[in-house]
Amino acid sequence: MRMCENMCGDDNMATNLQIDDTLITQAVKLGHHRTKKAAVTQALTDYIHHLEQENILLLFGTVDYAPSHNYKKQRARA
Repeated sequence: MRMCENMCGDDNMATNLQIDDTLITQAVKLGHHRTKKAAVTQALTDYIHHLEQENILLLFGTVDYAPSHNYKKQRARA
């Protein structure tokens, strides 16, 4: 069992954040969210996806490939 689950018992802990009210109001409005929580959750999800994509881009040029691999033949099987 993970330490946090052991100590907290739940992955959804209450968190108090001081967020600029102008920013959160704008995010709720532009994102058509019903709640501030929904806007923050979407923003964090988008941020995480952005960082994951950046990490994938760091792999560019580092993956070895087989020059003899025939990708057209592989596509024909699908």
